[in-house]
Amino acid sequence: MRVRVIGGGVAGLTSAHAFARRGAQVTLVERKSATGQGCSWYAGGMLAPWCERESAEPIIAELGFESLAYWREAVPDVPNEGSLVLAQPRDLPDLKRFSRRTEGFEWVDGAAIAALEPDLEGRFDQGLFFPTEAHLEPRKALAALTERLVNEYNVTIRYEADGFDVVDDQADQADVILDCRGLGARDQLADLRGVKGEMLVLYSTEISLKRPVRMLHPRIPVYIVPRGDGHFMIGATSIENDERGRVTGRSMLELLGAVYALHPAFGEAEIVEIGADVRPAFPDNIPRLRRRGNTIYLNGLYRHGFLAAPALARRAADLVFDGARCPEVMDEDHREW
Repeated sequence: MRVRVIGGGVAGLTSAHAFARRGAQVTLVERKSATGQGCSWYAGGMLAPWCERESAEPIIAELGFESLAYWREAVPDVPNEGSLVLAQPRDLPDLKRFSRRTEGFEWVDGAAIAALEPDLEGRFDQGLFFPTEAHLEPRKALAALTERLVNEYNVTIRYEADGFDVVDDQADQADVILDCRGLGARDQLADLRGVKGEMLVLYSTEISLKRPVRMLHPRIPVYIVPRGDGHFMIGATSIENDERGRVTGRSMLELLGAVYALHPAFGEAEIVEIGADVRPAFPDNIPRLRRRGNTIYLNGLYRHGFLAAPALARRAADLVFDGARCPEVMDEDHREW
């Protein structure tokens, strides 16, 4: 089977992997000069299905548990340190509300928090620890996955190309096309919308963290993800517009204020990067597979790209190779066979 995957973000790369593992001859087409340069570039990389249950539909956690196992096998350096959810004393009701909406955690007191993260000693009295969660560095992970696709599975990658160009070479004619273009697929998926996310990366030698920390905050709850060598990714806003690139002063103030509340050392940290991009989402924020002829659209990952993409890609491969039914991610009114 010849498969063409359009889009080299987390959705496209995991789809290429899913089909190549099943023996397909895969060509991946990416319009930029490297993979992982779109929304994936700005992702947090938290593999936290239990935490996401607090605000997402149950299907996101289901996909997340499968994807968590996938990343641990597929790429190196996936720290399995769990994740920590904290709040200031005044926001304790928010912490309790968070706990009622999820599972897979244990309540921890100030001493246990200090044992997990020594630099937070004396700063918080209560928190939630999710021991089975993990995180990864998205840019390194996708680079490693790209290398594996080329070297182990002989996937052909065409950069700076349009996946819908007419190809004269018979070897490039595809039996199946995987459209993983994200928001670029709005020309085919009219109900896609854009949700902007902003992030920044800080550098500090005054604080160290082993695991992602979610800081519940009255305005913008933030997460802080350690990236190693004193770098921390701070994210992320969710703004209902499709304006790419621009980070607002308001968002910057909110993110910095929340991370400063976690630890004052962040007030002296160096800002080494800011960024923003637009996530693709369907109206209910649940990802979808849609099939029209020989084209499968894998889209709507919203803010759950790394958490949902591998599981969705596996379902796409099962759909094609086995005729599997995937009602949890396929709408009856959008199936076209």
